[in-house]
Amino acid sequence: MAKVNVHEAKTNLSRLLVQVEAGEEIVIARNGEPVARLVRCEKRGKRQFGAMKGKKGWEELSDLILKPLPPEELALWEGGP
Repeated sequence: MAKVNVHEAKTNLSRLLVQVEAGEEIVIARNGEPVARLVRCEKRGKRQFGAMKGKKGWEELSDLILKPLPPEELALWEGGP
């Protein structure tokens, strides 16, 4: 795990990102104190429409999403007072 100061991180960000892509973890420090960690992001799978259907809490969530807004809130969304 490499440790760099903020100035070095700003100056060499592209190089640091190459290292992170290769699997290395980089710690960014300010005045010698660790502040942040650069780590590789995990790739997300493609989202699938309807993936939550049938799972616990789906019915309550779908009811909440599909329920019409109260007239006062709808008026606010439509630019009313």
